[in-house]
Amino acid sequence: MIADYLWLIAVAAGPIILGGAILYALMRSRRLSPAERQDRHAAMQKLYEDGTPERGVQPTPRRSSQT
Repeated sequence: MIADYLWLIAVAAGPIILGGAILYALMRSRRLSPAERQDRHAAMQKLYEDGTPERGVQPTPRRSSQT
């Protein structure tokens, strides 16, 4: 009988705790400021322009849209 209540608590409380954890994580995440977004974009552009020669990876050429 006690085992039934324990399973009831586990099954009922598990999704509530999981939902609370997800809600907490979503509330803690913040959006990037415009300056941070610009810095991220500039760093990404630099990676695309430079490639990554230290890993031996070169940017893949774009395919033309004409077929």
